[in-house]
Amino acid sequence: MSIPPEKQPGRVAYINARLLDPATRLDQPGALLTDGETIADFGPSLFEAGVPDGIQIVDCHGACLAPGLVDMRVQLREPGEEHKETIETSSRAAAAGGVTAMVCLPNTEPVIDDVSGVEFIARRAREVKLVKVYCHAAVTQGLAGEQLCEIGLLKEAGALAFTDGLQSVADAQVMRRALSYARTFDALIIQHPEEPSLASGGAMNEGEIATRLGLPGIPRAAEVIMVERDLRLVELTGGRYHAAHLSTAEAVDAVRRAKAKGLRVSCDTAPPYFTLDETAVGDYRTFAKLSPPLRTRADCAAIIAGIADGTIDAIASDHAPHDQDSKRQPFAQAASGIIGLETLLPLSLALCHQGRLGLFDILAPLTYKPADLLGLGAGRLRKGAPADLVLFDPNRSWTIQESKFRSKSKNSPFAERETKGWVLRTVVDGRPVFIAED
Repeated sequence: MSIPPEKQPGRVAYINARLLDPATRLDQPGALLTDGETIADFGPSLFEAGVPDGIQIVDCHGACLAPGLVDMRVQLREPGEEHKETIETSSRAAAAGGVTAMVCLPNTEPVIDDVSGVEFIARRAREVKLVKVYCHAAVTQGLAGEQLCEIGLLKEAGALAFTDGLQSVADAQVMRRALSYARTFDALIIQHPEEPSLASGGAMNEGEIATRLGLPGIPRAAEVIMVERDLRLVELTGGRYHAAHLSTAEAVDAVRRAKAKGLRVSCDTAPPYFTLDETAVGDYRTFAKLSPPLRTRADCAAIIAGIADGTIDAIASDHAPHDQDSKRQPFAQAASGIIGLETLLPLSLALCHQGRLGLFDILAPLTYKPADLLGLGAGRLRKGAPADLVLFDPNRSWTIQESKFRSKSKNSPFAERETKGWVLRTVVDGRPVFIAED
């Protein structure tokens, strides 16, 4: 259920909750009080004597109350492709998925490569007033991979990190300059790690299935080659580097080794890379076409291991909405990417239900870890912190249905999938922005 954005928060008591804070590994029954936009207090003994008059009460009935999810990789399509998605529709999808803060890529039309682009996103987010919306700015002007953007000015204007979005910064000299320049401002460079000359023209993971389907493949080596090159440049410059949506075992291993050496590196992945493998392409199923492509079962296992040992810092939705005309084409010509805001939490929780990871192993890369990478004061239960919360039932089963998506686009390979993890309420700055209807 959507909540009018003009409704202002008062004092709200969340009682009979299972309080979860991945940052401190708090997991205990208790209550939480929000006062206006902040968390006033929480704990097992809060309201033992009852809730005072004048405070609104939300009975959680034992459901999990945790910091709202922080999604560091989302395509909003606004400005320029509002027929696919808008800031408002993506915000409604995010709220329904328990996401209280999301960060968009700069591959809009026009590209977010100047201060006016950053200011536009901030202004539209204030107008929509649902979840918190931030942006990454481009590394290079026009995403052309040649001239660097004004990283210092863009960071001062509010850009959280710098990336050329769906394209790699292919030129090693340009990447070296970007890392060196960004270091001056302690700015984070995010790379789409794919060696473009190896990936050019590819449609899915290179291997037996691609050969059988007659589709051009993208070798797994394309990812690790770019990661290894960039890690050498990090050693050279001392810059901060983040590899986005890792999909291969070798790339995870490369980041693991770099962290062991003390380099300032981090990485993320997305649910498709640990819930699906290349067999999901089936008979040319374009809803399973992603960039990077779905890999092998062994790669899926390596991604899960990377989350478990902390090599992978964040799980992002990699939300990439497309209209039907973009997806209902021959596989090689179809656009890459799927929507993911509304399925981010349940697909991630599947690893917990399968006994492969603990609950905190899942919630940490969905909350405080990406927030810390981007310098956001979010992702924690802390007195005085913003009251950005998600209330969810981790064990409630439901079926993902395309018709129920709040996103304007419907391109998901998970339709009709049985899953567990139901968002009951999403709260941003103390305001409920989503309440489940049943």
